[in-house]
Formats: sequence, C-alpha cells, structure tokens
Amino acid sequence: MKIWIGILALQVVMSSAFAQDDAFTPGPVFEEYGPVADVDADFEIPKGMSFKVSYDVREGGESGARNRRLETAARFINMHARAGVPEKNMKLALVIHGKAVHDVSGAAHYAEAVGGENANAPMLAALMEHGVRVIVCGQSATHYYVTNEDLLPGVEMAISAMTAHAVLQQEGYTLNPF
Repeated sequence: MKIWIGILALQVVMSSAFAQDDAFTPGPVFEEYGPVADVDADFEIPKGMSFKVSYDVREGGESGARNRRLETAARFINMHARAGVPEKNMKLALVIHGKAVHDVSGAAHYAEAVGGENANAPMLAALMEHGVRVIVCGQSATHYYVTNEDLLPGVEMAISAMTAHAVLQQEGYTLNPF
C-alpha cells in the first residue's frame, strides 16, 4: 500500500512539473532558444524603455548541451519582445570567463577540451546575428589554452573580464545577476 501511495505521489509531482514546462515556449525573436512564460505582470515596463544589460558567465555547460547561462540572453530578448519592447531597444552582452570559455570555442577546441559537439555554437551565432555581444576574458582564455583562432566567429577577446565589465558599465550597461 505504501509503495502505491509513493508511486501516486511521484506521478502527481511529475505531471505538475511537466505542466509547468508547457508554460515555457520560445519566441518571438528566437524560435529555437530562450523559452519563457507569459506572465500577467502588474510591474509595468515604461514606454520607450531601452535596456543595456550584461551578464557574467563563468560556469561551463554540460558536454554537448547548451549552456543555460548563455541562453539567458535569448530568454531576456524573447520575454521583453513579448512584452512589447522593440528589439532595437535591447542591447545585451555576455562576458565569458572561467570554464565557460570552452562554450564559445569552435568545434576542434571544444571537442578536445570538453568532448563532443558544441551545442552552443548555433545559439551563439543566432544571438550575435541579433546584436548580442559575446566577450571573452583573455586571462581565462590564456589559462584554458583558448586562442583568438579557437573562438567562434564573432566572439570578441578582451584583455580580461574585469576590463570588459568596466567598459560596458561606462557605456551604460547594467550587470544582471543570475
């Protein structure tokens, strides 16, 4: 009897978890990335609002899987586009350091350093096509033997993540925590 009650409880928990996942869908800007939920929000985004947001990404993703922290940029853009913010009013930057430097590297380096195929590459290309800057810490890159030639096309190398953050802040970007 206890086993059946446990199984039933597990089924209820699992079905509610799957129902929640159904609430998250991608789009309208990125149809393959950045799923978000529609929310009946009463905190209003002011008309004409412009965002300049940077993210600090240091944790590497799982081998062969997209790094969820990198995907945050797609989620931000999708959620605000749904809320009526024009895409031209959103400027985002991902500042990459630590083991995350491998997630912005090309196929050869990624396969050697992490193993498998870099699932981040198509998503990063799509993000950069929509104006998202991807900036790598040169100090971390050097530590992990990542050269400019190892980086995916469009990824920028800075002398450090500290420098990238300082410059972005001077340009009016705010640092969003995870």
